[in-house]
Amino acid sequence: MSGIVAGLVQYVVVRTDLLTSLSWPVGAVIAQACHATTAVTHLYHQDDNTQRYLADLDNMHKVVLGVESETKLCNLSQKLKEASVDHKLWIEQPEDFPTCLVTKPYPKEEISRHFKKLKLFKADYV
Repeated sequence: MSGIVAGLVQYVVVRTDLLTSLSWPVGAVIAQACHATTAVTHLYHQDDNTQRYLADLDNMHKVVLGVESETKLCNLSQKLKEASVDHKLWIEQPEDFPTCLVTKPYPKEEISRHFKKLKLFKADYV
């Protein structure tokens, strides 16, 4: 089954300032990405790409990127909405502010252009 998800990718975009200026623990930041990934999978569960992606769990492909601020994350979310890219902007509670966003699975060639200017999320933020 390894060819099923070939070409499908999910983008995960996490705020790096949660680690740098807000001093969140690394585990709490990782949890934000987990929450958003679970939520987007639930929201778009019936989508054909999501079903293909889930049919081959051992071959999922995600790209985890970082943005420096809440403003940049919200701006990206708005641009994705304008481009009709399905995603979930995770709003952490009780803080009530956006921490990350995740797209549903898409063919890489359809979605990668929206993320070209972003950098990979790195462990050296802590």
